Amino acid sequence: MANGKKLGQFSLIAIVVGSMIGGGAFNLATDMAGGASAGAIIIGWVITGIGMIALGLCFQNLTDKRPDLDGGIFSYASEGFGKFMGFNSAWGYWFSAWLGNVAYATLLFSSIGYFLPVFKGGQNVASIIGASLLLWLVHSLILRGVQSAALVNLITTIAKLVPVFLFLIIAIFAFHFKTFTAGFWGTNSAFHFSDVMGQVKSTMLVTLWVFIGIEGAVVLSSRAQNKKDVGKATIIGLLGTLVIYILISIMSLGVMSRSQVAHLDHPSMAFVFESIVGKWGATVINIGLIISVLGAWLGWTLLASEIPFLAAKSKLFPKWFAKENKNGAPINSLWITNGFIQLFLLTFLFTDKAYNFAFSLASSAILIPYAFSAFYQLKYSLATKQSDRTKNIMIGVVASIYSIWMIYAAGVSYLLLTMILYVPGVLVFRSVQKEAKLQSIFTKGELATAIVFALFAVLAIYELVNGTLSI
Repeated sequence: MANGKKLGQFSLIAIVVGSMIGGGAFNLATDMAGGASAGAIIIGWVITGIGMIALGLCFQNLTDKRPDLDGGIFSYASEGFGKFMGFNSAWGYWFSAWLGNVAYATLLFSSIGYFLPVFKGGQNVASIIGASLLLWLVHSLILRGVQSAALVNLITTIAKLVPVFLFLIIAIFAFHFKTFTAGFWGTNSAFHFSDVMGQVKSTMLVTLWVFIGIEGAVVLSSRAQNKKDVGKATIIGLLGTLVIYILISIMSLGVMSRSQVAHLDHPSMAFVFESIVGKWGATVINIGLIISVLGAWLGWTLLASEIPFLAAKSKLFPKWFAKENKNGAPINSLWITNGFIQLFLLTFLFTDKAYNFAFSLASSAILIPYAFSAFYQLKYSLATKQSDRTKNIMIGVVASIYSIWMIYAAGVSYLLLTMILYVPGVLVFRSVQKEAKLQSIFTKGELATAIVFALFAVLAIYELVNGTLSI
């Protein structure tokens, strides 16, 4: 970095927590209750907890064992499975990061609409204008340097946790066990495996969405004071956030019935809290969400602009993305990232569920980067002979199974839509290979993968036109 400033452990933890606890935490109860009963939600959290802890341990182990792979996410895929998969991991992660900010914009202005009706719902022209102004304000802040932006992220992370803890403490006293257990497995309260597993599947993209950001410290590892802090920050941030998420979803279902929670407006935590303490509760939560999303927006813009920058330095993205300004900020990467966000803010005008669409697509897009990080953990552990080899193999196996399960649970619709995002990347990768003057652009396996992407994308477009695939 320019001026030699680096990120300490506390700042790295704040980036992990700040990236994960964004707007999604404040709407978590409704997002989960919309498709699952209390029992299915608990099973969903068990699966997610095991999978995410394994994935977090993958990141911790790989940053310790391979500190030379500064790009994390995409560098693991590139090192283990070739340049094309490394490129696709970087490409998918980049799309996921800035699509997440589109989702945050909806929640943010829905929350501001609680105070200023002109923004009510967070998906109108006023919200687009407000989100656009905020977008370029954050842009100018990051241009002043990553260190400055990380300090603001640290402050907002601390500030956002205050209303969350206040909600959890008071909700404990308002929790009713009978309310929580009513319809525990669904409408008939009886356990039917296929029905319950269908409910569990419906929670998977939601739980993945609220955990995206677990790799935040890994992505910024090249800017860390001490590489060992990266792994510690990842695990500390993950475990703390997991406990908070479980409590939010369970406490909400003990305060209000599932059907009530499922139909609450954004942000649902505000209305659950309002039902306990009155209007001031919703006010506190909405202020907390505004602070939270501002911090998460900043954190995700940091990550979204950092990935193409690092990928360009690794010769996976066009070298144009590798340009820094005098403050060490990835200026070209930042401009094109925020340009895409600006474009996608217009989706507010075309769908009444812009938040759900953006976060589901963001979650789908990150499945490949996460999966290949887990696969590389397994491959690397199998190839090395160290004292903790068996433990690391098991971590890789669990994380890989979880990644495959997530791709299945995401469903065909979003998998096909995600391929539309990946196909343009094939052309970008081709131009990068030509830029490097390589005679062989694709290996046979890479070409086959690119063709599969293209076929899925064509199928997705065909089904969109026919109306059989809905966004």
